[in-house]
Amino acid sequence: MSNPPEPYDDDLPAEIDFSQGRRGQFYQPQAHLNLPVYLEAEVETYLAARAKAKGVDVGQLVNELLKKDIELMEAAR
Repeated sequence: MSNPPEPYDDDLPAEIDFSQGRRGQFYQPQAHLNLPVYLEAEVETYLAARAKAKGVDVGQLVNELLKKDIELMEAAR
């Protein structure tokens, strides 16, 4: 059995020439990346409702909760 042909994509060339590329051209050693956090649906729903009730952003609420958890963990050491 043969695999069906992939759809033609005219946005990309058949081959890409990297011969003139420079390694690390955009590397920034001090760059700070914001990592995505994926919440379970029921957790997200709960936190969104609590954030709305407090008049804050969900991200702000989550950071407040995590900071409190960190304080508790450090105090328990």
